[in-house]
Amino acid sequence: MTRAADTLLSIFDLEALGNNRFRGRSPDNGWTRVFGGQVIGQALYAACRTVEDRQPHSLHAYFLLPGDPQLPILYEVERLRDGGSFSTRRVLALQREAAIFAMSASFQIAEPGYDHQMPMPAVPMPEELPGRDGMERDVLPHMPETVRAYYRRERPIEIRPVEISRYAVDGPREPKFNVWVRASQTLPDEPALRRSVLAYASDLLLLDSSLIAHGTSVFDRRIQGASLDHALWFHRPFRADEWLLYAQDSPSASGARGFSRGLVFDRRGQLVASVAQEGLIRPRPDRA
Repeated sequence: MTRAADTLLSIFDLEALGNNRFRGRSPDNGWTRVFGGQVIGQALYAACRTVEDRQPHSLHAYFLLPGDPQLPILYEVERLRDGGSFSTRRVLALQREAAIFAMSASFQIAEPGYDHQMPMPAVPMPEELPGRDGMERDVLPHMPETVRAYYRRERPIEIRPVEISRYAVDGPREPKFNVWVRASQTLPDEPALRRSVLAYASDLLLLDSSLIAHGTSVFDRRIQGASLDHALWFHRPFRADEWLLYAQDSPSASGARGFSRGLVFDRRGQLVASVAQEGLIRPRPDRA
């Protein structure tokens, strides 16, 4: 197990402070700001710690300020409602007594109902795509330096992109990006943790899909990019330590903002979650 994989569970080892307050910490990975997916996942897990008999089915969040990875993050959970079928929680994440992130999450008891879904895209299975060694040998030498650095980095979520050739080809392309993801370590049999880990992973590369139509990516140092808001819906049970296809597209970009969507399927083709995000995408005036 790599050091990065070993840190995944530690990210969700929140310290209970009493009165619906929790303290989370960031891994020591040298980053200059906290990864947005970490705050989403920790905030959701903090909310889950205040709900006993039901699982989250949706969350809606806003990123307010960049997080400092050198400081702990305080999560304050407000119990808005506990009904017969649904519970609602609001979470504020704070550093230096200032809110850096705000989220609402809804929880539901398990119950039957109508069932349908969109089909999974026809893409290669993860075993048909190069793993870490194959990427290093056959793919990354043909990629820009910033892309090589990203995919060489050890992380708690394993990533196998389907259309990675987009980074080596100039010019606009159809704004779609399929990526297989899974936790790099086996997770405990805890549904709340699985959903929190998927929430963590749901912020990976989603904003980047909004730049495909413009022939660039978040790895271009001339681009300023940042997540603004994030929404996630859970549809069906899944395991975050098994391969999940994250099928992303971007219907629109305007006003220096890119809008991206994602459908998450398990390898059997079951739609397990949906994601939507808007992010800031603008050329850096000092690097134009």
